[in-house]
Amino acid sequence: MKRLVAFATLVSLVLLTASGWAQGLPAAKPEQVGISSERLERVSRALRGEIEAGKIPGAVALVARRGQIVYFESFGARDKVTGDPMAKDAIFRLYSMTKPFTSVAAMMLMEDGKFVITDPVSKFLPQLAKLEVSAGDTLVPAEREITVQDLLRHTSGLVYAGFTPNAKVKEAYAKLGVDWAGVTPEEQIERVARAPLAHQPGTTWEYSLSTDVLGRVIEKVSGTTLGRFLDERLFGPLKMVDTSFVVPPTKHARLAQPLAVEPSTGQPIKLVDVTTPPKNDAGGAGSASTTADYARFLQMLLNGGQLDGTRLLSPTTVAFMTADHLGTLKIVSRGGVGTGYGFGLGFAVRTAPGIAGVSGSVGEYRWGGAAGTAFWVDPKEEMISVLMTQGAPGPARGYTGALFRQMVRQAIVD
Repeated sequence: MKRLVAFATLVSLVLLTASGWAQGLPAAKPEQVGISSERLERVSRALRGEIEAGKIPGAVALVARRGQIVYFESFGARDKVTGDPMAKDAIFRLYSMTKPFTSVAAMMLMEDGKFVITDPVSKFLPQLAKLEVSAGDTLVPAEREITVQDLLRHTSGLVYAGFTPNAKVKEAYAKLGVDWAGVTPEEQIERVARAPLAHQPGTTWEYSLSTDVLGRVIEKVSGTTLGRFLDERLFGPLKMVDTSFVVPPTKHARLAQPLAVEPSTGQPIKLVDVTTPPKNDAGGAGSASTTADYARFLQMLLNGGQLDGTRLLSPTTVAFMTADHLGTLKIVSRGGVGTGYGFGLGFAVRTAPGIAGVSGSVGEYRWGGAAGTAFWVDPKEEMISVLMTQGAPGPARGYTGALFRQMVRQAIVD
C-alpha cells in the first residue's frame, strides 16, 4: 500500500510538471497549517460574487502558509470574448507588481558590492546630477542629489504624471514626454533630467517613476538590460518560467484579458502590450507573470532570501528592505501606501495592527498592480497571498483586493 501511495504521489508531481505550474510550492491541507477549509470557501464565494457582479472577468488566487499552498483556485473567464475559462497558469500583466522584482535586483547588486544605497544616482546616470525642484511658480536647486535609497522608497521627488497633485510638474512631464512606456532607456533619462522635481529629494514620499529610473541604474551597473539581468539572476534561479517583459507567441493564448470597458466608468480598457518587445524594460510596470511564479518569488522573500536551496539575498537584506524607511516623512498622493502603512525598499510595510481597513500583522508587506494584481506577505503568520485579476485602475479593482484580503485573513484559525 505504501508503494502505491508513493507511486500515486510521483504521478501527481509529474502531472503537475506537465501542467505548466509545477514550479509552484508544495501543497498541504489547510488544517495542517492552521487554516480553516470551511472559511477558505468564503474566499471562493466572495470572488465568484465579484465576477457575477461584472466587476472582474476572472481571477486566480493563491494562499500559502509555512511554505505550503493551502488554496489555489481559478474563477471566471480568462477571456470573455472567446469564452475561455480562467486557468491557474494564466499570465497576467503585472504593472506595478514589477517593482519588487526591480527592487530585489538592486539589492542583489548592493550585496555584490557594486554600490551603497546612499550613493547619488548621478554616479551612474550623470544626467541627474543637478536637478531643479518646483517651488510654486519658481524653480530652485535641489538641496541634495537623489540617492539609490530615494529611488527604492519613492522619496526622489519624481512623480507619476497621472497621480501627482503638482500641476506644474504634471505640465512639464506632459510637455517633455516623461513616461515609462514608448521611450528608449536613453530617452527616458534625458527627459527625466529636464523635468523639475516635485519635492526636495529625501523629504517626501510620492509614488513615482523612481523604480523605472532604478532599472536604468541596474542596467548601468550590470552592463546588461534589466530583463536579461532579471532572467539570469532572479527568474531563472527561482524557476519562474513564465515571468518576463515579453510573452512569447507560444504563450499568447494564456494571457488573461480584461473586460471590454471599466464597469465604474464605462471607458474602454486598453492594457500594455506584452506580446511585443518594449522599447525599454520598464522596471516599474512592464512585466508579466503567473500566480505560481509570483508565489515562488514571495516565498523566497518570506524565507529570508532563499528558496529550495537557492539563496538570492541575505536575511539581513530582506529585513532591511521590509522595514519602514519613511518614519515621519511627508506622504503625498498615497498611491497604495494607505493608512497604517509606511514604505520600505520596494513594498508598503504595515506599521500598526489597527488603523488600516483590513486586519494584518505589524511587519506585513504588500503591493499591487494597476491592472488588478496584488500580494501580501505576513512574516508573523508565515503566510503569502496572491490575487491575480485583469482590469483597469478604478474602484472595483481596489474593492476586490480588499475583499479578498479580508476573507483570507478570517480563514486563519491557529
